Amino acid sequence: MTNQKTIKFSRVDSANFFRTLNKRVNSYFKENNVERTGNWKLFIKTAVMFSIFLAPYFLLLTLDLPGWSQLLLTIVMGIGMAGVGMNVMHDGNHGSFSKKKWVNKIMGGSIYILAGNVYNWQVQHNVLHHTYTNIHGHDEDLEAGRILRFSKHSPWYKHHRFQHYYSILLYGLLTFNWAITTDFLQMKRYLKRKLSYGEFPNPKVEWTKLVITKIIYVSIWIVLPLLILDIAWWKVLIGFFVMHYTAGVILSMVFQLAHVIDEADMPLPDNSGTMKNTWAIHQLFTTVNFSTKNRIVNWFTGGLNHQVEHHIFPNISHIHYTSISKIVRETAKEFNLPYNEYKTTRKAIIAHFKYLKEMGMQPALQSA
Repeated sequence: MTNQKTIKFSRVDSANFFRTLNKRVNSYFKENNVERTGNWKLFIKTAVMFSIFLAPYFLLLTLDLPGWSQLLLTIVMGIGMAGVGMNVMHDGNHGSFSKKKWVNKIMGGSIYILAGNVYNWQVQHNVLHHTYTNIHGHDEDLEAGRILRFSKHSPWYKHHRFQHYYSILLYGLLTFNWAITTDFLQMKRYLKRKLSYGEFPNPKVEWTKLVITKIIYVSIWIVLPLLILDIAWWKVLIGFFVMHYTAGVILSMVFQLAHVIDEADMPLPDNSGTMKNTWAIHQLFTTVNFSTKNRIVNWFTGGLNHQVEHHIFPNISHIHYTSISKIVRETAKEFNLPYNEYKTTRKAIIAHFKYLKEMGMQPALQSA
């Protein structure tokens, strides 16, 4: 991965798109006397998401249930796990859950019971992804090793011809990989590069925190069930894997529909390391909304189907995205800029796998 410091965004925006948009969005909050952070709707949703995630866990530990219902409960836990990640942890680590920093810290810290790490997530997501969205070699969310090819700028291998078939099988491993390998590799890489979201932390403190939280995590989700439940150890491990796999598929798909899709550009900087557009305009070209009229999708994904709004205003809580989306859409249209959106989740999913198939073709055939 190249040094992200070499990337600069254009400062030329003669029409002042972002200044105009920011002024209009600020006026919306001021005129309606609304805080930019979460409110009672988010607090209720937080309680619901944690209940979906943790209630099945306590039922598994306290009730003598048949095997099929235990498996079903681990799937529900996976859905709740994804829900907590998208609605609670995400807003918390963006500082948009609450006006109070300590509340954001606690809610952002929920990532520890999702198998992740605050420092790693904030660097990968807040710094690399939100700053260098869809820029090959800088946005790590596009990195999938050799096994998947998300960009035309990535090397092509023969097995990529089948990636639109096998990709979904790998998507489910997202959070499972967090739990066992990704966090350790990322922390080593980020600390070495001295990356941070805010003040650079003490490496020894971060490594200690990582090891301790992993031990606690394994104790809660594997050791405790093994001690309490009178079932074979491999059944506990299967349940753990199913929970993660369910969450991984959901979280991966929500991301892919917003960025790894034909309408989302993947531009490169010029020879001087400068991007063609300003940062805000870059977000419009590299991000796609989906199913924004669907109340269930809006509610469950934590507004991450409103990726355009989220990328331009990451410090505004997701509960406001539906309200400000009209302002963003109309302003983009006024300045003759794109506002990419799929009307339904189904259409976005079809488009994503069509894009994967295209990226899996041999480059010479792509350009033919």
